[in-house]
Amino acid sequence: MGSLFACRLSSLATIVMLGTWPEQLIKVKDRGLLMQHPNGQETLHYFSSTNRLDEVGKSDVVMLLVKTWQTPRAVEQAKRILSSTGIAVTLQNGLGNLQAMASYIGDERAIQGITSDGAMMIEPGLVRHAGHGLTHIAMKEGRQELISRLVMLLNSAGFNTKSVESTDSLIWGKLAVNAGINPLTALLQVTNGVLANYPSTRDLMCGAAEETAATARAQGIELPYKSASERVMEVAQATAQNRSSMAQDITRGMPTEIDSISGAIVKIARNKGVETPINQALFTLIKSQIKTGEWRSSIELLPQPLKAKIEAIIPIARK
Repeated sequence: MGSLFACRLSSLATIVMLGTWPEQLIKVKDRGLLMQHPNGQETLHYFSSTNRLDEVGKSDVVMLLVKTWQTPRAVEQAKRILSSTGIAVTLQNGLGNLQAMASYIGDERAIQGITSDGAMMIEPGLVRHAGHGLTHIAMKEGRQELISRLVMLLNSAGFNTKSVESTDSLIWGKLAVNAGINPLTALLQVTNGVLANYPSTRDLMCGAAEETAATARAQGIELPYKSASERVMEVAQATAQNRSSMAQDITRGMPTEIDSISGAIVKIARNKGVETPINQALFTLIKSQIKTGEWRSSIELLPQPLKAKIEAIIPIARK
């Protein structure tokens, strides 16, 4: 996602991509970043990229587009490069990123955003814009002018962006979709669309989304759509050829965002007295996959009838 936003913004603003992936940084420096558009067109983009803070000047806007496990490092860096009147905007998945950012830079400069645009790294130096979506940025008292300018810039760059008073409903709406799609695609190593094709995966995907919706309602948050089941099915079908970020992380042997998605849902639900057995099961299985490289053996630890539901999806797993 950082590569996607850097590409689109590079012709409109001074962009520096601060990252940690050496192969990516070298490719961008040597030949620019190639972006594949949803229509198949390819464009080449040039901008600064580095892993050194001393090569980044003071910035009016820092956008956090890293994985949640990288948030502590990213927000510490953001604090060091923000201008005195600058803001940091998180467009990350999961819960807790805004709070982590605010603890470093102050609540008045920490801005919540959310995007449903999708991107996928094909290889170093090549990013695919997997699909268009909406981007929302929360307004903050005293920062309205800068946020409005950012919204205008993002729209000029091709991101369908709006400012909103609160992002709570949108964040939980996206969280319900992520909870349904990401862990299952990661375990099975399949594309999003596969989940919509089988009764067993549809049952678990929709169940995880509905549990998330119930957790949101227990906090007085209504999702931005009527049915979590219908919405997660729509997204799975609309992004049928995409591989979720969690599926990509598992493939690469990288840490996942399971703690800030399924783990966060389970924790909040427990405090609110909401049952979330499917999210708990998916959390347990992903943790087992990360630790041992194999999740099937952990099925025995699950309660019935959830054990049977999980066993039913095993034949769908990509060998």
